[in-house]
Amino acid sequence: MSSLIAQIVELCVRRAWVVILAAALLGCGCAVYAARHFAISSDIRKLLSPDLPWRQRELAYQAAFPQQNESILAVVEGPAPELASAAAAALSDRLSQQPTLFHSAEVAGGGDFFERNKLLYLPTDELSQLTQRLVTAAPLLGIVARDPSLRGIAQLLSAVLQGVEIGRLPLGSLARPLNMAADTLDAVLADRPASFSWQVLLNGAPAKPEELRRIVETWPVLDYSALEPGAAATAAIRAAAENAALASAFQAKVRLTGPIAISDEEFATLRDGALRNGMITAAIVLMILWLALRSLRIVAAVAITVGVGLVVASALGLVLVGMLNPLSVAFAVLFVGLGADFAIQFSVRYRVERHERDDLHGSLVDAAKWVGVPLTLAAAAAAAGFLSFLPTSYSGLAQLGLISGCGMAVAYAASMTLLPALLRAFQPPPEPKPLGFTALARADHFLQRHRIAVVVTTLLAALAGLPALVHLQFDFNPLSLRSPNSEAVATLLMLSKDPTFDVNAAQLLVPPGDVAAVSKQLTALPQVASVRSLESFIPAEQDENLRAIRAAASAIDPRLAGPRTSCLRSSSTWRRCAARFRRSRSPAPRCPQTWCGPGRRLTVAPAWKRRPRATRTTARRCAGLRSRCSRCSRQQPDRRSRFTSGQRR
Repeated sequence: MSSLIAQIVELCVRRAWVVILAAALLGCGCAVYAARHFAISSDIRKLLSPDLPWRQRELAYQAAFPQQNESILAVVEGPAPELASAAAAALSDRLSQQPTLFHSAEVAGGGDFFERNKLLYLPTDELSQLTQRLVTAAPLLGIVARDPSLRGIAQLLSAVLQGVEIGRLPLGSLARPLNMAADTLDAVLADRPASFSWQVLLNGAPAKPEELRRIVETWPVLDYSALEPGAAATAAIRAAAENAALASAFQAKVRLTGPIAISDEEFATLRDGALRNGMITAAIVLMILWLALRSLRIVAAVAITVGVGLVVASALGLVLVGMLNPLSVAFAVLFVGLGADFAIQFSVRYRVERHERDDLHGSLVDAAKWVGVPLTLAAAAAAAGFLSFLPTSYSGLAQLGLISGCGMAVAYAASMTLLPALLRAFQPPPEPKPLGFTALARADHFLQRHRIAVVVTTLLAALAGLPALVHLQFDFNPLSLRSPNSEAVATLLMLSKDPTFDVNAAQLLVPPGDVAAVSKQLTALPQVASVRSLESFIPAEQDENLRAIRAAASAIDPRLAGPRTSCLRSSSTWRRCAARFRRSRSPAPRCPQTWCGPGRRLTVAPAWKRRPRATRTTARRCAGLRSRCSRCSRQQPDRRSRFTSGQRR
């Protein structure tokens, strides 16, 4: 076999320009074919064989609910539940108006059905507490409902303070609503984003993170012939969020996640770094070639050989599989690495032979005699290793093995035919110095003298490490293969902390008559936390909740009914509110004159009878209200009415 390889190399060296011309024609033809037929399918669902039983069940589920695995989730977050809901509705409406980019777009858990029936899904105890609070607040809600203006808020506050005066409401119960209102007004006056949530006020507790979040589920129109199938839909979602002014109008921010968003981010990373990574890889390969060969002519011959072989292998791969996938496209990296290794082995042996005798033709043939058989075995072993991927059901990996295995044959053939011809044509100079690194000669001699001890020490170290395999853990979570800092993955990890969001859920398709039985079997499994089916959307305590809702409605509806009043331009409402607020805080001032008698209370003079003070200490300070004694008619300043801008009333 060694002599046969030597004869082939000798023929290629003798007919060097013929071999180079044939390789150039073959490379150009393969390049044209690859350019015209090159295609990558970014559909990761095709990476697995459709013949697997579990894969067939998955395909059946995807056919019934295609939007589940082809979705982009727009997570809308706002400072208040009402703002988050309004922002999500605005975004969903805009996306629904783009049928060329989206099959559907809807708010998860939203729509008319849940707007009408969401109270039915609350536990009976929680619903009873909520309706009781609504019934208690019905008189106050009626004031705002009949007059939804600033005057209505003043009347509401006046009614509450009146309840404090007569002892029906403790003053401490106003702390939370007044503080919430004060925080909102302070933010407005400080020109900061402000919001006020009636829902949070009614619930009596701060909003939970999931209450400040709404999810818009979109089913985009995908283009799997592109590197990023959902790129157009992603751009449309971001543009719709900007056009709807979600950030300014609702103080909301939008983050994207979902199967399509995650895969698109990965492909975008590959695309953005392809040029930079390619240039870095090429520079590293050229540096390795220079360190091994020390001749620009030999380095050029090896680079041309690897380049032509890569083009031929690419065309052959497209002929074999038709369309590449995200895994099989990696054959190019494997080909460059192993193809360059084959070429380096031949070239280094040529340099050794050229150092021993100054004969280019004879050195090339003798190099083929030395490395022909070892390179053949190495190429066969590499090809066999890659072709062993073929029996797997992971079709993406099987394609990679097929193309890479055939690529090893191409790399070996190029190293044994085109490379010798190029070296003969380039005429590299003689090798006056011996090869190798003299600085490592002592290490080489040490390993030769103590080879048995080195081998035994290595085996003992390997045996000592075997017990550590017991603690070896394997992470089966596919999200661990992705960067947790990317927007899509970080958002999905955030949603995974929400118990109502099923990140790791398994889906089953069963006949309608078997739903109850299958659900019961799955619920009994310790590995299953919860089971949800279409029947789960039928409220379990529907009758009790309906009675509680009807009872609350009968008490609240009369309060909310009635005509709405128009805006009143006078300030009498505000004066009455302020007077009641002052009386609720502390007793009215006493007259300091002794002839009026002890215990005479001062009455607050009407606004038109008050005389303004001669001076004002600050522009934000209120005018001093003056009080008049009901007996002596002496006016006294009411110190309680004076406050600066930094104090709350």
